[in-house]
Amino acid sequence: MANPDIELMAHLMRRAGFGATFEELETYAAKGYEATVDELLTPMEQPDLEMDLLERYFIDWKEMNALEVNQAYLTYRMINTKRPLQEKMTLFWHGIFCVGNSKCEHGAQIQTQLNMFREKGMGSFPELLLALSIDPAMVFYLDNCMSHKDAINENFGRELLELFAMGVGMDGEANYTEEDVKECAGLSQDGLSPMLYLDTHTGATRPNSPSTPPTTITVKKLSKVRPATSTVMTSSTLLSNSLRQEDS
Repeated sequence: MANPDIELMAHLMRRAGFGATFEELETYAAKGYEATVDELLTPMEQPDLEMDLLERYFIDWKEMNALEVNQAYLTYRMINTKRPLQEKMTLFWHGIFCVGNSKCEHGAQIQTQLNMFREKGMGSFPELLLALSIDPAMVFYLDNCMSHKDAINENFGRELLELFAMGVGMDGEANYTEEDVKECAGLSQDGLSPMLYLDTHTGATRPNSPSTPPTTITVKKLSKVRPATSTVMTSSTLLSNSLRQEDS
């Protein structure tokens, strides 16, 4: 006869993780549903993944310079982690804020981003988006490292506002302006942190162009998150404000 507690835990672990063995399901069932959910939601209270097997028998993973190595490392974590929801959210954000191996020339970039998703992915979305805006893989993938005072590259600013944050309203109108897109191209240069971006030849980081002035955003629309009157603000403030929902 089927055990409803085991069935419930099996469903939970498929949705909040990558499944579980029968022995693990029995352990979860003994803890109870609420205790198991609390455990999933507090990954930092669970032991981190033991890396001894990789370090001893798969030493190439440290270099992370090949797609296959990254795939093997991520798969290993998904199978063996004691923090399944954290790893599932890491995979989820990797699908939303995607970067491609076809462009990122150094595998360590993507691992750095995945580690950022592990750290930020179950917390504040504004904080996650701010971290993403200075993430080397994203900065390189969307060409923000090529954006300078006299040659603005709009890729990151457009993706940020169109896909990651503001999008299109129920009226079919964009919740941002073309001017906002241009200003967001300089997002990382106005005090979020000392922006460092990837050197495309060596994989090292270097300071951004010292000739690039601080960026401000003149918002003339974005009426979904603030009054429609023109406001001048730093781009970090724009990021925070662009994620707010109307109270009404």
